[in-house]
Amino acid sequence: MMRLLTAHKILIATAVIFFVFFALWELRNHANTNDGWAVFRAALYFLVAVGFGVYFNKLKRWYK
Repeated sequence: MMRLLTAHKILIATAVIFFVFFALWELRNHANTNDGWAVFRAALYFLVAVGFGVYFNKLKRWYK
């Protein structure tokens, strides 16, 4: 049986992958259209991915 922490870690890891992919997509959008806001959105998505990554690494310590 899967523990709740394991399911939570799977969802957080999926979110990290999603936000990194979405940031790269926005950078590609910037390269194709020269949209300045795409760079801002890409940086924001990278920051969210980093935040989720930090949260993912701290999860184990919080639930001991």
